[in-house]
Amino acid sequence: MIAAQNSHTKKISIISPCRNEFDFIQVFVESLLAQELSANCELEVLIADGMSEDATRDILDATATSHQNLRIINNPRKIVSTGLNEAIRAATGEIIVRMDAHTSYPKDYVRNCVETLEKTGADNVGGPARTMANGYLQEAIQLAYHSGFSVGGARFHDVSYEGYVDTVTYGCWRKTTLVAAGLFDEELVRNQDDELNLRIIRAGGKIWQSPTIQSWYYPRDSLRKLFVQYTQYGYWKVRVIQKHRIPASIRHLVPGAFVFSIIVLGVLSPFKDSALWLLIFLLISYSVANLASSLVTCMKNGRWKYLPIMPVVFACYHFGYGYGFLRGVIDFIFLRKRGHNSFSSLTRKSKISVDEARKA
Repeated sequence: MIAAQNSHTKKISIISPCRNEFDFIQVFVESLLAQELSANCELEVLIADGMSEDATRDILDATATSHQNLRIINNPRKIVSTGLNEAIRAATGEIIVRMDAHTSYPKDYVRNCVETLEKTGADNVGGPARTMANGYLQEAIQLAYHSGFSVGGARFHDVSYEGYVDTVTYGCWRKTTLVAAGLFDEELVRNQDDELNLRIIRAGGKIWQSPTIQSWYYPRDSLRKLFVQYTQYGYWKVRVIQKHRIPASIRHLVPGAFVFSIIVLGVLSPFKDSALWLLIFLLISYSVANLASSLVTCMKNGRWKYLPIMPVVFACYHFGYGYGFLRGVIDFIFLRKRGHNSFSSLTRKSKISVDEARKA
């Protein structure tokens, strides 16, 4: 599956959706423009701005005036999937690399993506989910993010794994692959990357993860933001399952089944002793598993100071996803809605207004 080396110049398009990213956008764009490519490659950068309400667009427009290979395009629908598709349609490169604003990248990120794509012959390649954090709570969330107890053993959370996977962080494709797949599903506010990869795999394609493709993602920095983020993941996962009529993995069903069991047993327990005892057993079992996983996670990383908060962090992952999944079942399956606005809003927002930013 080794691809022949092409003598012609390969054009590579970096695509990125953004909205209200004043705190990150300048450093992020500089990291994109600083990418070091192979001699036979040239780069264009397309950033789809979701009608930012802070000074993000001002910074982007000012930077674009001095960099001809940077183009800013509008994303009037404001969500990630539509921004990605706007950028893909405008891209002139034969290879597309997605990069997101809340992530740090080394200068060889794009080069390693392209080399892995050509070496493996895969339809999509990417790296594992590495993380960076600042402060006690974000560092605790970071630890939980890499635990199988919180994410169900998804391989892209294993930073050392190399091989075929069901999804990767961000992605690198030939543009022809994306066009043939039908681009990202613009109905999805979350899970649009997983759903695209599912379509690629079910069409006979392959997704490859390589540890040489390195990036560092900043997780949410509060329990509320983490909970809301995972309610959205659970909620939109139902739409993906509904669309494809089968879950990509059994792990996507477990949190919803768990929360549903607690609700049902809680309703029945005043009337049936058996339901009460089952509820107590379920809660005790979860608490023991949560505490044990918290101990193992902190012990394995030598970070005992996070133990007091770790059970709460794990619970945010599980109950957030489970609650969102159940709301998705109600909205998408029983009420046949197209999605509720409360599960579509941003879970990160700029802390600075446009006027404040222009004075800074």
